[in-house]
Amino acid sequence: MRKLIVQQWVTVDNIAAEEDGGLSFVSGEPFSEKTDPAFKASVMGFIDSVDTMILGANTYAQPKDYWPDAEEQGEYGEKLNNLTKFVASSKLVEAPWGDFPAATVTRDPAAMIWELKEQSGKDIWLWGSLTLMRSVLAAGLVDEIRMLVCPVSRGRESAFSRIGRT
Repeated sequence: MRKLIVQQWVTVDNIAAEEDGGLSFVSGEPFSEKTDPAFKASVMGFIDSVDTMILGANTYAQPKDYWPDAEEQGEYGEKLNNLTKFVASSKLVEAPWGDFPAATVTRDPAAMIWELKEQSGKDIWLWGSLTLMRSVLAAGLVDEIRMLVCPVSRGRESAFSRIGRT
C-alpha cells in the first residue's frame, strides 16, 4: 500500500505559513551551486519516491504560475511538474498547470486519498495545505510527516499558521 507523506516547511518557532499563506521564510536557492550536496540528495530522493502530489486550493493557487515555467529548478522542477496532481477544492472547477497535465480537482480528498493509497505506484505527497493536512490527519490517512525546518524565527504567534493548532 502506498504511503501518504505530508511535507511542511516550518520556522524554528513552528510557523508553517505567513498570514497571507506565503512562505517568505523559505530562503536560499535549493538547487544552485551553493546547495549543500546532502540536502540536495535528500530532496531529490524524496521527489523520486513519489508520483502523486496533493494540494489544497490555496496552496495550489500560489505555485501554479511559477513551477510550470521554473526552468532554473532543473531536474527537480521537471520531476515536480510531471507528478500526477490533485487539488482539494469545493470551488475550483479546473486546475491547470501550465503546459503540463492539469491537476484533477476533488471535492472529497479523504475518499480520493484512500483510493490512491490502494492503487499501485510510488508514495503520495501532500504539499503544504494546512487545512487539508489537518483533515487528513483527523481521518487517519497520514503515514509520515516531513518537517523541513528553516533556520529562521518569526518571533510571533500566528493562530492561522501554527502547526499544532486546530
